[in-house]
Amino acid sequence: MSPGITTPVAAAPTLSAANTGFMLICSALVMLMTPGLAFFYGGMVRVKSTLNMLMMSFISLGIVTILWVLYGFSLAFGSDIGSVIGWSSDYAGLSGIGITQLWDGYTIPVYVFAAFQLMFAVITPALISGALADRVKFTSWALFITLWATVVYFPVAHWVWGAGGWLFELGVIDFAGGTAVHINAGAAALGVILVIGKRIGFKKDPMRPHSLPLVMLGAGLLWFGWFGFNAGSWLGNDDGVGAVMFVNTQVATAAAMLAWLGYEKLRHGSFTTLGAASGAVAGLVAITPSGGAVSPLGAIAVGAIAGVLCAMAVGLKYKFGYDDSLDVVGVHLVGGVVGSLLVGLFATGGVQSKAQGLFYGGGLDQLGKQAAGVFAVLAYSLVVSAILAFLLDRTIGMRVVEDDEISGIDQTEHAETAYDFSGAGGGAAPRTALTTAPGTTAAPQTKKVDA
Repeated sequence: MSPGITTPVAAAPTLSAANTGFMLICSALVMLMTPGLAFFYGGMVRVKSTLNMLMMSFISLGIVTILWVLYGFSLAFGSDIGSVIGWSSDYAGLSGIGITQLWDGYTIPVYVFAAFQLMFAVITPALISGALADRVKFTSWALFITLWATVVYFPVAHWVWGAGGWLFELGVIDFAGGTAVHINAGAAALGVILVIGKRIGFKKDPMRPHSLPLVMLGAGLLWFGWFGFNAGSWLGNDDGVGAVMFVNTQVATAAAMLAWLGYEKLRHGSFTTLGAASGAVAGLVAITPSGGAVSPLGAIAVGAIAGVLCAMAVGLKYKFGYDDSLDVVGVHLVGGVVGSLLVGLFATGGVQSKAQGLFYGGGLDQLGKQAAGVFAVLAYSLVVSAILAFLLDRTIGMRVVEDDEISGIDQTEHAETAYDFSGAGGGAAPRTALTTAPGTTAAPQTKKVDA
């Protein structure tokens, strides 16, 4: 540098109305995913468990929102403490944040970032619920969400996304939640079901989805909301990375749906509606960590690989004997692992960062970092979730009693049923006609006259 020449000082970020509006829309889209998940899961269970399944997702909107305001945001995104947790007193209760105070390094307010991340915190425990269908007390589930969010989700979110978090500093790439959301929830689901056991009639009674249209509605809402989930995770629209993520989300989801259906046709002889919905969700899960690092062609590979592997994985519960009711382990855990590890193969180095995968000349370095993140989150969530479930089961009990499970958890836990058929059918009463001759005194008889 020549004497007397100084480098220009970068201008401090200023609030962007465009980015702020975009992120508020993305936050609303992610919020919509939790009701979408409720429909997706609700259609997959039997009629007698429909409302309970809807409520197990919906209650997370209430519980986690309050926890997030009180201390969750501070634990996840406050000042780093030992690379494992955060804390900032200004974030506790969201009480010390100025209305125009910007999230560090970005052009959106802290309030907007907090709202966006809140929706991630809400849907993550809701994902776990699909593994526990038909058999968990609602009060125990609500308490489990409270404890799990506090000791599992908030710390893991800090590891992965918080400044100073150990996985963040290691260089693990997780664009929108492959580790923090999907592996975290899938491992938790496995930990809990290993503690509480199988449904009555598992592998004996038919447990088919009662409403595939409801499943497809839920899958459609998830796909729609996922654009906010993924594209919004870049926190703005200034450099095109979010646009690449948007495209990759669509591409990988389409590829995974087709791959799942192809596997299903070859393996079972049919293209099923449930397979199409499940394949789409598998693609959404897999592209979540990787979509900011790969090209659209890479996204096709990520989606296709995830579609086939997740389709294969959902049958493992019958082989190994764990009752994952709605395939949370097979789709979210396996899909999250696949998508996270494939960053180490398909990262181009030309989108969100310069990190390159094995197929783009980067060697095994990034793959090793991804593996460290995957297995650290998997092990922590699995073990801690199993411990929480064990403690709750031994104290207040996690499962409903056998008679209530058989008769239907909707009626026993919520005093309601999803469908009321009491007013259906019947029609008008049949008309009558005399069959005696005029002028006789015999009592008239009736015959049915077609309406």
